[in-house]
Amino acid sequence: MSIPFFLLWLLSSPLFSLAAPSPRGYFINCGSKTDIQQDGITFLRDEGYALAGNLITLNRTDILSLLTTLRYFPHGPGKYCYEFPVTKGRKLLIRTTYFYGGFDGGIDPPIFDQIIDGTNWSVVNTTEDYKNGLSSYYEIIVIAIGKTISVCLASNEHTKAPASPFISSLELMNLDPSLYNSTDFGKYGLITVARSNFASDGDFLRFPDDPFNRYWQPFIDGNPTVEAHANVTTSGFWNQPPAKIFLSGSTTSRGKNLTLQWPPFSLPSNRYYVALYFQDSRTTSPYSWRVFTILIDGETFYQDLNVTTKGVTVYGTEWPLSGDIEVTLTPRSDMPVGPLINAGEIYQILPLSGTTLARDAMALQIFKQSLRNPPDDWNGDPCLPIAHPWSGIRCSQVNPVRVISLNLTGLSLRGILPKEIARLTALKEL
Repeated sequence: MSIPFFLLWLLSSPLFSLAAPSPRGYFINCGSKTDIQQDGITFLRDEGYALAGNLITLNRTDILSLLTTLRYFPHGPGKYCYEFPVTKGRKLLIRTTYFYGGFDGGIDPPIFDQIIDGTNWSVVNTTEDYKNGLSSYYEIIVIAIGKTISVCLASNEHTKAPASPFISSLELMNLDPSLYNSTDFGKYGLITVARSNFASDGDFLRFPDDPFNRYWQPFIDGNPTVEAHANVTTSGFWNQPPAKIFLSGSTTSRGKNLTLQWPPFSLPSNRYYVALYFQDSRTTSPYSWRVFTILIDGETFYQDLNVTTKGVTVYGTEWPLSGDIEVTLTPRSDMPVGPLINAGEIYQILPLSGTTLARDAMALQIFKQSLRNPPDDWNGDPCLPIAHPWSGIRCSQVNPVRVISLNLTGLSLRGILPKEIARLTALKEL
């Protein structure tokens, strides 16, 4: 499972500098027939990226334009994908945004799966958020394993007929190769759980403050807050956080522990990537440092961290977490000031399912191109996830994943059976 972000989209947006270069990647306004500008970024209509589904426009004036259109897909078996050409090995932050708006005349949003290439990314459940007037977004960090990448939606056992999977917007942002590079992205993806700007109660930070358009949500609790007095250059930081996250921080008095209940919701038992960001807020001097130990749920995360006005990042690559999480900063006994923290990120580590054997996948792609009316769900990985193969395709469930059956009865296909079909050497039934 994954934890979605929830936010209320207001009618007003901050003004952005025209000099700020747009993030690199794809920004798609799903279901729209026109391109729009949103927060200094051009969102393109989704024509050409999705080959199936229906477009709809919500009759709403109280939400951002980006949320007034959506694309929805048929209920039932099969997955329906957006596909993008990419550079193999490129690291990407992918964000899907959902706002139901009662487009199908119902009361509650449908529940369905979202898939990245051949891996079940998460279940999309926006029911509670929609009741509170909120949209929801999900994020994952992956690398492109081929020359294309697919983001797919599919009905599951919770998708009550005739409800349909839908999507409001889709973003693929290119990340610098150095970001989160302690993770083996050949085996794992990182699902965003929380990305917080501590001691902030204003708008969340994003582009252009973050050149990768990551969302840093404000997080404030009962702890004292401080403002920074020293400028921070973050180009040398792990993960390159935006400099503005260091303008405020949570702290406490001299000699006391600083405790945060963060993130503000329970986590499923799993392994997580955790990154924390610190900077001493005082005016630069020979004594500008704070030393403290970081504990997460009572376990030492980092011993005697020395935080100066230049700032520092610490991270754990596979930290076990479960339930309600408590982060505690314990100052060294000789410190003249209490500990301080500025920001943090938590990502759930998602094992990737791999892909269909390349030779089989290529043979099916050639077959698809030879058809005048290929099935709408013949997109993404042919065999994976196991619960969502292409219509008429049955595959082995051991590595390497092979196509073992083609049953095209009733699909009303028109075209030719190309000679490349002979590459399906594990085929047992046609």
